Amino acid sequence: RHGRAEADVLLTAGAAEAFVLLARALRPRRAVVVHPQFTEPEAALRAAGHPVDRVLLPAPAFRLDPATVPEDADLVVVGNPTNPTSVLHPARDLARLARPGRVLVVDEAFADCVPGEPESLAGRTDLPGLVVLRSLTKTWGLAGLRAGYLLAAPGLTARLADAQPLWSVSTPALAATEACCAPAALAEAEAWARSLAADRAALADVLTAAGLRVTPGAAASFLLVRADGGDRLRERLRERGIAVRRGDTFPGLGPDWLRVAVRDRGTSLRLARTLAELR
Repeated sequence: RHGRAEADVLLTAGAAEAFVLLARALRPRRAVVVHPQFTEPEAALRAAGHPVDRVLLPAPAFRLDPATVPEDADLVVVGNPTNPTSVLHPARDLARLARPGRVLVVDEAFADCVPGEPESLAGRTDLPGLVVLRSLTKTWGLAGLRAGYLLAAPGLTARLADAQPLWSVSTPALAATEACCAPAALAEAEAWARSLAADRAALADVLTAAGLRVTPGAAASFLLVRADGGDRLRERLRERGIAVRRGDTFPGLGPDWLRVAVRDRGTSLRLARTLAELR
């Protein structure tokens, strides 16, 4: 799938297990998590007794500036594209974070939302301390199956494997992993990513027309938006049978922020009509 050696790969029970393995196997002096992003990496580190510093990317663009990451950080976690912002950081900026003595964890759970995956680091073996996490459950709707993997240098994958519970990856998950990495599946995912881009642009237009402020440069299967009174708007949408993700549980965001999944054009039009009625 990525042109990597077998020893570079560790299968996991979803990408979330990889966060726990990293927290258990490593002993960082200064762990840094780049936010806003998925909260489980920080939760896993804190549960393992590691203090965590945060780098908060500024709105509205939420773009990574490598210079904002402390030089003495020996563990850095960043998402690409990031949940919940949907922002895709350039590979060159992520590569600038890698250095000897540091573990750089790049969560690429939503990377296959991007046609051609041009900013993925999954195939890189030249960056010291790089760990790339991948999920097979997002594109294929397999969240309950728990299927994912990580890519790293052999010595690090061996350390993480030693921290892994026995039989953590089920036989159905193994079968799904093999199937989802087959050429036909990769071609299907690429076609889906291209259609997703069109649906995402249409949804962004709908939300902008409704007066919501859409985070620019979205690349994943959702949009992060800001709305005055967003917490109340979320409740009113729920009353109409439409669920959007609250943003205030993500560090760096507040109650006015919402994450909206990209759906088909018909669903987006229904959302547009409902927003017009509510606002």
